[in-house]
Amino acid sequence: MTCPCRNKPAEEVATDAKRDRYVSFIGLECDAKAATLMQRIRAYIDDPQHSNVFWEYFKKKAAGGSGPRPDPLFLIHSNLNQIRELFEDKGDEDALRLLDNIEEECC
Repeated sequence: MTCPCRNKPAEEVATDAKRDRYVSFIGLECDAKAATLMQRIRAYIDDPQHSNVFWEYFKKKAAGGSGPRPDPLFLIHSNLNQIRELFEDKGDEDALRLLDNIEEECC
């Protein structure tokens, strides 16, 4: 007996592949989303009133000051909890939604 879930029409499989990170990152725009999120992070942490020792380290790491320069997506993935806490503290719901989207689709 053949399972119908294994026999999707070709056009449905192609559509799924454009959105499913486990098949392909095509159509997810992960690099653009990560760049946008990094701008949101920097808007807070570049202000000395909102920075701290961790965020100063984060900025140094983002610039490649502690080894090879990581791409924004890797840096976000490596610091999800700290970034989430920053946006929660600032009440930035739009940035939190973008972070959730990046975490679900790109990390």
